[in-house]
Amino acid sequence: MQVDLYNLAPALELMGLGLLVAGLPFLWFWRRHRHAGDAQRLQALTWLTLMLTFELVLVGAFTRLTDSGLGCPDWPGCYGSASPLGASQHIDAAQNAMPTGPVTHGKAWMEMVHRYMATGVGVLIIVLALWTWRVWRRDRQLAVHPLWPTFTLVWVCLQGAFGALTVTMKLFPLIVTLHLLLAIGLLVLLCLQAVRYQGWRSVALPRGVRRWMGLALAMLLLQIALGGWVSTNYAVLACSDFPTCQGQWWPRMSWQGFALWRELGHAADGQPLPFEALTAIHYVHRSMAWPVLALLCWTGLRLRSTAGLARQGRWLLGLLALQLLTGLSNVVLGWPLLAAVLHTGGASALAVVLVWSLALSRPSTDTTTARSSASGRAPNASSRPVA
Repeated sequence: MQVDLYNLAPALELMGLGLLVAGLPFLWFWRRHRHAGDAQRLQALTWLTLMLTFELVLVGAFTRLTDSGLGCPDWPGCYGSASPLGASQHIDAAQNAMPTGPVTHGKAWMEMVHRYMATGVGVLIIVLALWTWRVWRRDRQLAVHPLWPTFTLVWVCLQGAFGALTVTMKLFPLIVTLHLLLAIGLLVLLCLQAVRYQGWRSVALPRGVRRWMGLALAMLLLQIALGGWVSTNYAVLACSDFPTCQGQWWPRMSWQGFALWRELGHAADGQPLPFEALTAIHYVHRSMAWPVLALLCWTGLRLRSTAGLARQGRWLLGLLALQLLTGLSNVVLGWPLLAAVLHTGGASALAVVLVWSLALSRPSTDTTTARSSASGRAPNASSRPVA
C-alpha cells in the first residue's frame, strides 16, 4: 500500500501531545524550584532537559533494536494520524500482509512514543531558550549567554529532521548513525550549559592531562560512531565468539561495509552486502574498543585522585565496567535487548561525564606561575588549584 512519506495533517495534535509530555516534568520542576533565583532555575531546567534527552536516547535505541523504526512508515504521524489508534485499520492491513514485518501495532506504538518524547524534549528546549533570553534582558551577567540555548534549539531541529529522514529513507545506515551522533551532541550541549552555571573551569589540572582527556573524548566519539555503524548495519552477530572472531584472530573481511552512501543491506553498487563486510564493521569496532578502554580507564583513575573531580572519575570507571560487560554480553549471549540498550546508554553517559569533567577543569602549569612572578605580579586566584 502506498503511503505518503510526509503527512503534516496531525502536526498540531502532535504539538499538543508534546506540550503534555513536556508539561508534566516542567510542573514538577517548577514546584520544586519555585523559590529559587532565575539562574538556579535555568540550571535545574537544563539538567532536567538533559536527563529527559538521555532517556530519549535509550528509547531511541530500544526503538531501533526492536526493529520499530518503521513502525509508522510516514512522518510525523502514523498513517496521517496522531496515534496508532487512528491508524489501526492501516496497521491491521500491514500486519496481516506481513505478520513479522516492520509495521505492527506494538512497533507503531514504540515508534510514536519515541516521537512524543522527542517533541516533549523540543518543547523544553524552546522554553529554555525563550526563558534565557528573557532573563538576559534583565541580567547581562547571566553565566549562560542566550545564544547557547538558541543554538541548542537549532541543533534539536536538525536532529528532528534526521529523525524524519530515518523513516522516509528507510533506515539508511548513514542517516541513522548521524541521528545517533546528533543525539550525543545534544547531550553535550546541554551538559556544557548546565556546568556553566556553577563550577565552570573551577578545578586546575595539568595541561597534559587535559589534552589526554580531549583525546579520550575524540576517540570515544569515534567509537560511538563505529558502534552506531555496527548497530545500524545489524553487524553485532557477525562475530559470536570472544576474544577471537569466527574462531580467528583476523577473520576474512571486506571493506565494502564502510561505504557510507548505500542502502541498508546493500553495497555501494546495489548488490547485497557480503557477510565479510559485516565482519569488518564488527571487528573494527571491537579492535578500537581496547585503546579507548585503556585511555578512559587511565583518565578515570587520574580524575578519581583529583580533588573536585573524584566523583566524575568514579562515574567513568563504573560506566567503563558497564560498557565492557554489556559489550561482551552482546557478543556471547546473542545480542540481548537489555544489554544492547544499556550499551548505547553507557556510551552516551561516558560522553556526558567526559564533557562534564573537561568543563569543570582548566589547564594549570608551572609556566603560568613563572610568567606571573617574572612580571612582578602574584598569580591570581583563578590559577590556583581548587582544594
